[in-house]
Amino acid sequence: MSALHDFIRNFKKVPHTMKEMFCMNPNRFSEFSQVLSLPGGTILLDYSKNLIDVQVFDQLIKLAKDSNVEKMRDDMMEGRKVNFTENRAVLHVALRNRSNVPIMVDGKDVMPGVNAVLEQMSKFCQSVRSGEWKGYTGKPITDVVNIGIGGSDLGPVMVTECLKPYASHIRVHFVSNIDGTHISETLKKVNPETVLFIIASKTFTTIETMTNANSAKQWFLEHAKDVSHVAKHFVALSTNATEVCKFGIAPENMFEFWDWVGGRYSLWSAIGLSIALYIGMENFIKLLEGAHEMDKHFKEMPLHRNIPVILAVLGVMYINIYGAETQAILPYDQYMSRFAAYFQQGDMESNGKFVTRDGKEVDYATGPIVWGEPGTNGQHAFYQLIHQGTRLIPCDFLIPVHTHNPVQGGLHHEVGMGIIDSATILSCRMISHLIYISQLHLIHLK
Repeated sequence: MSALHDFIRNFKKVPHTMKEMFCMNPNRFSEFSQVLSLPGGTILLDYSKNLIDVQVFDQLIKLAKDSNVEKMRDDMMEGRKVNFTENRAVLHVALRNRSNVPIMVDGKDVMPGVNAVLEQMSKFCQSVRSGEWKGYTGKPITDVVNIGIGGSDLGPVMVTECLKPYASHIRVHFVSNIDGTHISETLKKVNPETVLFIIASKTFTTIETMTNANSAKQWFLEHAKDVSHVAKHFVALSTNATEVCKFGIAPENMFEFWDWVGGRYSLWSAIGLSIALYIGMENFIKLLEGAHEMDKHFKEMPLHRNIPVILAVLGVMYINIYGAETQAILPYDQYMSRFAAYFQQGDMESNGKFVTRDGKEVDYATGPIVWGEPGTNGQHAFYQLIHQGTRLIPCDFLIPVHTHNPVQGGLHHEVGMGIIDSATILSCRMISHLIYISQLHLIHLK
């Protein structure tokens, strides 16, 4: 990757401390921040507390341009096969393409298929949430258990926790671990007469998922007795119709997704069925709309104003220039407590490579160790190391400007916001991006 090698070889670090740079430039915040206005709210990215000045920032943007980020982005969004290893398109953007502009893969528009699955999900969610769908004793569904692992678990877990304020009467549980404790403890919480199991496995052969699924089926039949009742209490997110039918699931209750959907991005597909059942299909569509807005921003904004690109090149700089081996994700909203785990997979599984696309061994750092916990808990656990330790640890602070729960007239939120300001200002050695969002309305839900 010659562009990165040139960048590392020619890079000139800022000659001033963070404190000096703020004193020298009273407009530093406005110069190094971006606002993304969406139909349901605003996202502010403040990246002024980074080891950059205008010259360094220009070097970073040049790196993105010289690395052909724009071409790779356009190739991905236009359905070209940018997954070179498996010779596949990478089209999670199609799942949330609310413009319905055709996206072609091998000469075929994928959007009719995407919309057909969304329609299938919508009808199913309406049936379950309205009580029309009945279990084997005629009772409506009260609980949903999603059985999956990796992308079939982490994304839905994160989103359902984030969007808990939009939930209705359906309770959602998740089982991923092969340890029998996970399925056992979950089954203690549900009633076989009113539970719906979602088996999320593209191939329907994933060892952890199918072991848990078969244990759930065995438990269910101990109560229901009749194997024909399985069809009323189990649905599949898969493409293996043969195995799904063998399990006892009706073909019409198999929700399809495609080989161009990577697990890390699958929550936008039928894998998001548990999300849709939890918050309603109308709100799930709004989730897709919010993601589509960010896709548009990524596609249309010039590199120097492009939020994903800016965050990416800062990360490249810290790990390859400053040797920062980790990246902390610190959401100051309890609803976002699983975001760090979700993003950990998104970054580390994507960048966890030691060879290039051509199969050559790399001689640069491909990605950091991503970790984090919600504030303010982290401040009483590991911030001491961040503030005063010997390691450089870049931090992303995710901050909702408003709260869903204004306890004591908003006192809790006001105190929390004050603590955040203190945390980011306390040490000029602390490198951070502050991402302010309007009450989790980046997905502009009702």
